[in-house]
Formats: sequence, structure tokens, C-alpha cells
Amino acid sequence: MTVATLQDTVSLPAAPGPIGVFDSGYGGLTILRQIRQLMPAYDYLYLGDNARAPYGAHSFEVVYEYTLEAVRLLFARGCHLVVLACNTASAKALRTIQQNDLAALDPTRRVLGVIRPTVETLGNLTRSRHVGILATAGTVNSQSYVMEIHKLYPDISVSQMACPMWVPLVENDEYDSPGADYFVRKRIEGIMRADPEIDTLVLACTHYPLLMNKILKYTPPGVRIVPQGEYVASSLKDYLHRHPEMETNCTQGGTCHYLTTESADKFAESAALFMHGPCPAERVQP
Repeated sequence: MTVATLQDTVSLPAAPGPIGVFDSGYGGLTILRQIRQLMPAYDYLYLGDNARAPYGAHSFEVVYEYTLEAVRLLFARGCHLVVLACNTASAKALRTIQQNDLAALDPTRRVLGVIRPTVETLGNLTRSRHVGILATAGTVNSQSYVMEIHKLYPDISVSQMACPMWVPLVENDEYDSPGADYFVRKRIEGIMRADPEIDTLVLACTHYPLLMNKILKYTPPGVRIVPQGEYVASSLKDYLHRHPEMETNCTQGGTCHYLTTESADKFAESAALFMHGPCPAERVQP
């Protein structure tokens, strides 16, 4: 049996197709679940680059290369709209793909990220105007959240904390283990020590909601935790309402299919924990 590869280049189908959702691993499933809850009628195609996860420590060039490969594959599978449900990909690759690649691939197709929809909510969430960003090293180093927040809300003070062990804890199903407490507590205490006036903590990685029980355990009372799923889902719904030409290119059959660069069986087993149901997958090669 021939296994499709992310580098395969084929002519893009013109017919309407599913909404594509991409992540480096399993974390994007937390976004997909919220999107499907809000918009269950649409068809979805999820791609997890699990074999090359996590993306957080990779260079800008490598993340861009991997993300572009994923976008091309989802376009080739019929998607006219792709959501990068990955903060690292949104930080390191989204703008370049939007500005440099879409015109050559297909100027009518769109790629959206998760950073802007998250940032747009913060003005109404923080009272102290002090916000903390918990993210991968790649997202922190990109300064994407700092720039976007200061662009929209110049009065908000932003502190960032890289949490390099959090994604591996999730990817290896250790997010609820006693060992996770040490790593979660260390980073929460670290960012609150850096700025005790923080009243809002953004989980700026789609994997992190799986650590929510641990995060809440060590977060001081009165500090709001902001997962991204509901805000990204709401933003996507609004986007489709404002762009009826794109909405007509998104099929509505209520289906969801999964692609992974890892073992299909391994993906299905782990993904079921995120989606609370069966997730049969097809393997594609990186």
C-alpha cells in the first residue's frame, strides 16, 4: 500500500472540502474539539505531525518547512481553509505562508492561526493589565504574543515563561501523573514571581489544557486561566460569517477524519483521550 507523504504535490481540487486543522501533535485536538462543539455541521480533516513533535525547540526555518508541507497536504486533500491549531506554527510560520506562499499555492485559500484570536480576548479579561504567557520556547522566543498584545493593548504588561517539559508530559500521557506536579508548579511559581500583579495566564500552547488540573492546583486564587479553544472556535465561526465565499467552500456533512505522521493505531489510542471518542486515523509520511 502506498503511503501519502507531506511533500506530495498534486493539483488542488476545486470542489468544496473539509476545514483543515493542523498541529505538531495531539494538542490541536483541544482546539478541534471546541470548534466541533460550536460548529458540528462542518466536515473536518485533522493532521498531527506526531512523528516530528514537539515543534517548540525547532528553528524558525524547520517549523516553517514542516508547516508548509502540512498546509500543502491539507489543501491537496480538498481543504480551502486551514487552521494552524499550534502556537509554535502560528508564531514561526503563519505570516510567511500567508504573505509568501498562498499566492503561488492558491490565492483563494486561507490559513489562519490561533494567536490573534486569543490576544483579542485579553482586553476584556485582565483587570490589572498584567498578563502572563505560558508557552513553548519557540513561541516565547518569537515574541509573537508580546507584539500582538502591544499592538492591540499597549497598556498591558506581558511576562512570558517557557515550559519545555509540558508538551512531552502530554504527548507521553503523563499529564495527570504525580511527576507532572513538579514541572507545572515550577513554571507557575516562576511566572508569578516575575510579576506578582498578573491576573490572567494564557495557556499559549494547545497541549496545555490537558494539564489544567495541575495548573489550577498551583495557580494563586483570583488569577484567570485562559485556554484557547473556545476563543479560536468563536473567532472561526465569526470569520466564516464575514466571508461567505469561504463558507461555501467548506462542506457540511458533520464528519471528522484524522491524519498522522506516526502510527495510526498509536494516534487513535491517544487522540481518543482528547476527543472523548474513537479517532481512527490514516498514516501519512513526513
